[in-house]
Amino acid sequence: MLKAENLTRHYNLKAGKFSGSTAKVHALNGVSFTLERQQTLGIVGESGCGKTTLAKTILGIERPDAGHLYLDDDRDLYTLDKEEFRKKRMEMQYIFQDPYMSLNPKMQIKDIITEPLLRTGRISRREIEVNALKILDMVGLPQSSLHKYPHEFSGGQRQRICIGRAISSQPKLIICDEPVSALDVSIQSQILNLLLQIQNELAISYIFIAHNIAVVLYMSDIVSVMYAGRIVESAPPEELYRNPLHPYTKLLLSVIPEIGKNKRIFEKKITGEIPDLINVSPGCPFYDRCPVRQERCALELPPLQEITPGHLCTCWK
Repeated sequence: MLKAENLTRHYNLKAGKFSGSTAKVHALNGVSFTLERQQTLGIVGESGCGKTTLAKTILGIERPDAGHLYLDDDRDLYTLDKEEFRKKRMEMQYIFQDPYMSLNPKMQIKDIITEPLLRTGRISRREIEVNALKILDMVGLPQSSLHKYPHEFSGGQRQRICIGRAISSQPKLIICDEPVSALDVSIQSQILNLLLQIQNELAISYIFIAHNIAVVLYMSDIVSVMYAGRIVESAPPEELYRNPLHPYTKLLLSVIPEIGKNKRIFEKKITGEIPDLINVSPGCPFYDRCPVRQERCALELPPLQEITPGHLCTCWK
């Protein structure tokens, strides 16, 4: 349903108006993946690894410096003209991290959740209320919410409104950018299960972005681990959890708390510096922090290759 090939995005580093600097921040460095219909691709990694840049690039908010993106056909989205891209863009929607800042406080809920649907031209303004009531029912909000404003709802309810807005235009793909990280733990599971329920009903595909690898493992059909703008490992969640191959993935999994186990997380010290995204080294970006590094790792970038069926990794070891 969605295919990305070698997506690359670099930002010019502006040191000053007259500096003439040509330095670039290498935010995204050759990311490739495929996503099937009604499937969830989970993306996990620390802050600054390129997760949100990847999401913005897929939606066309950021244009890549290199790479190709295909949605349901053989035409590269980045080669379409403005009007063709706008139509394709309506088939992709976004759920933001902060349910407080992502809703217009001056708009009623009816108008918020039906705005994407109106832009598709599929309904008239006379049909808005009927469609809005259907969407409210799908996301578990009472019909009395229709003419209220965002400040009258809790954080969990606001995120349900955001989900309703995302599904109203019947998209093929929804990018969920840390949709539960700003919510109470007691509410997070409700929102996650709502997303799964909607996926089953509407056959939507998700790209699910999060810091919490436990949440990503729960939600995803395929999990991709990002580091320094690259995918360093990709596998089904059960395989990734039981048999992590990349040292960075092992580090992420080591900090998942487990009931009944006294994990001494802080004894797993990691040395070295985080990678420099401006002066990029020719070798593995995890080299300075890797406990199993060897000389070759500093000189050559390992390719993303299939180690076992469906399990890809970038590591010379």
